Amino acid sequence: MEGLLGWEVVAVAGEEGAVAVVPLRGRSAGEVAARVRAGAEVLGALPGVRVCAGMSGELTGAAALRGGVEEAGHARRLAAARGGGVVTSDEIYTHALLLATVPGEVRSSFAARLLGPVLEYDARHQSELVATLRAFLDCAGSWNACAARMHVHVNTVRYRVKRVEDLTGRDLSTMADRVDFFLALRAG
Repeated sequence: MEGLLGWEVVAVAGEEGAVAVVPLRGRSAGEVAARVRAGAEVLGALPGVRVCAGMSGELTGAAALRGGVEEAGHARRLAAARGGGVVTSDEIYTHALLLATVPGEVRSSFAARLLGPVLEYDARHQSELVATLRAFLDCAGSWNACAARMHVHVNTVRYRVKRVEDLTGRDLSTMADRVDFFLALRAG
């Protein structure tokens, strides 16, 4: 079948969309992904059309097909969670895939439950606790790097982080609590 890519492909309709096997024949997976993205942009520009596509990594042999289809399915679900587009296997082996597999209401509930007191405090006091928390985590818990990024004194960062801990009952010196906050900031 001559497809949108201009290459011969084998395509089969499934429960969650279509699955296509594209022989690379001298092309890289990145080249195929770029062509699929270009086609998705064209289709996505049409009124009422949302394209969600997932691509596995390069497969070798028929035995790899099942895993490749599963990998592409995960990537497609991540694309759907992002509101459309094309996601490759390189993007799915992160926390983003984990979050994409959790229903939206559960992600929102998790974020609201953990960050709710901090968001309320920020709204009442015009503070920057959430921004400080995000910067602190992005700086791998470095007080000095966070202070430099936010253009504040290191003691300001210490005060704000302590305030977050007091409001939530969590301890940002532990990896488990840092991971929870990291995920909550991206889940909400």
